Amino acid sequence: SLIMDVETESIPRLELEAVIGFNGHVSSGLRVHPDNEHMIYPLGCTIILKRIKDGKQEFLHGHTNNVTCISVSKSGLYIASGQVNFMGFKATIIIWDYATRTIYTELVLHKAKVEALAFSPNDKYLVSLGGQDDGSIVVWNIETKQAICGSPASAQSAGHSLILQYSNTNDNIFVSAGSGTLRVWELDLPNRKIRPTECQTGKLKRTISEDDQFIFCGTMSGDIMKVNLKTKLLNHCGPAKSKYSMGVNVIKILKSGDLLVGCGSGTFVFAFLYFFPLPHIRKVDLEKAVTSIATLGDGNEFFVGTEAAQMYRFSYENFKVELISTSHNEAVKDVAILFGTSELFATCSDEDIRVWYTGKPKELLRITIPNVTCNSVDFMFNGQSIISAWNDGKIRLFGPESGKLMLTIHNAHTMGATAIAGTRDCKRIVSGGGEGQVCVWELKPRSYRLLEAMKKHKAAVTCLKIKSDDTECVSASSDGTCIIWDIVRFVVRQMMIANTLFRTVCYHPEEFQIITSGTDRKVAYWDVFEGKSALRQLEASQSGAINGMHISQDGKYFVTGGDDKLVKVWDYMLGGVTHVGVGHGGSITSMKICSNSRNLVSTSADGAILCWKFPHVPSS
Repeated sequence: SLIMDVETESIPRLELEAVIGFNGHVSSGLRVHPDNEHMIYPLGCTIILKRIKDGKQEFLHGHTNNVTCISVSKSGLYIASGQVNFMGFKATIIIWDYATRTIYTELVLHKAKVEALAFSPNDKYLVSLGGQDDGSIVVWNIETKQAICGSPASAQSAGHSLILQYSNTNDNIFVSAGSGTLRVWELDLPNRKIRPTECQTGKLKRTISEDDQFIFCGTMSGDIMKVNLKTKLLNHCGPAKSKYSMGVNVIKILKSGDLLVGCGSGTFVFAFLYFFPLPHIRKVDLEKAVTSIATLGDGNEFFVGTEAAQMYRFSYENFKVELISTSHNEAVKDVAILFGTSELFATCSDEDIRVWYTGKPKELLRITIPNVTCNSVDFMFNGQSIISAWNDGKIRLFGPESGKLMLTIHNAHTMGATAIAGTRDCKRIVSGGGEGQVCVWELKPRSYRLLEAMKKHKAAVTCLKIKSDDTECVSASSDGTCIIWDIVRFVVRQMMIANTLFRTVCYHPEEFQIITSGTDRKVAYWDVFEGKSALRQLEASQSGAINGMHISQDGKYFVTGGDDKLVKVWDYMLGGVTHVGVGHGGSITSMKICSNSRNLVSTSADGAILCWKFPHVPSS
């Protein structure tokens, strides 16, 4: 991240328009602001504020790496967030001023990772817990923006601490817990010290909640323990018989005195608090582990977040559940934008293809094929089908509105189908495979014919583009070659060779040049007619491969993205970066500019999809 700061400091930033995704692995990462109007949650290095009534998004930018924890002060004046950083670097905590959506202060002390954060009930203090390589607890004065004191989080003999919870009424008392440790801390301000008392709990793994007489702790073994805050002794433990499966991840005590419990198995339970052993009143099974519960208002409604990157809305009265947002929870492999629009695009990932509407980003269609990964996706030029390449070696065509399977090409490639493109006249498909073959298929009304399988590449085909007159195509491969094929006579027209694993290739719209990129981090320009050596090379990234690239319709700009997590917009002729987009928390896997150059969509390995405003007005 240090390289990034120096490299991109003076370059204008791209403007984020919408974000699809939610990091469901952040414990209690989904919050509701006390104004009851906004949800707050992390994705990559960005914190998203989403208005509940209409889904309008705002973004807090400031972290240089993935956000790992979030806390909101009781008054709602502040949000605090912590991040992870590379080994040997300090991990930043940012306190945000909620009203102005700006950084109030940055606190830098913990090594490598901030594990948890908690505000004191009257906004006086923020307490922070460092990750495994740090292991310390620090109390910060919010007004002076200074650290008051610190201490190792747990005794040498105990395990690693994972969570913090502040007292609901007392600014001087908070609780930390983790693997085999539960401690109540008292702040002694005059002496600038915090003093811990160990609670005698037996087999505790982690804690979550408290109501000032008792601390309620959820454990990995599926119990909930009730510990007396004054005596520090275990008061109760339950349920006696059927434990919560795969551990208790999160607990929320409602004003009514009832308990919401989220489990590692994805079970979400609603139980009476004061009857041990906790009887289940109602329960519902969600997809993957529950990691967040956030209440709205007096707790009549609540939101639940899961590791499957799904968010649900529940009502307290009838326990009715509504899925309110969904996103990929595995790496997104490819993105395609329907030609002639900026509103509709498709992404693919493990087991599914999803079609999205950009405006208020929402999923319009999901096509799921269990236990297979979709490597590449595109819309046919007329918008009448979605074509896709899968790792079981099949090519599948779907209806773009119904999602119905229209055609399957079996055994298209022996080592998985890896790349796909359709011709402008919508009569042919070109596909690439893991074994290196490039195949041209003719589409009939309900069948297909293999016109030619062209064998030249010695490794996987990573990217395919077809020339606008449908007479030639270019294939990039991780064998270090790019080949321009005549797809009428099925012969090689040109071969470009470089010391790199090519990941991506584009035709310039005038089609006398192509640009390529890959693991050597360079963007190379080649002449289509004499491709022996590159015309020019640009250093496109300081760290990591370039995985995705696309050129604007007018040919003036192109975009790149890769393992450095930065979206870069380039001037094609000048070969310089005009804008940088910071927001991805994982390696960028693919990107497309829509045909009217209104927006740009980029996807990453952490399942995120980011929609950016394209910064240049297209020339007619």
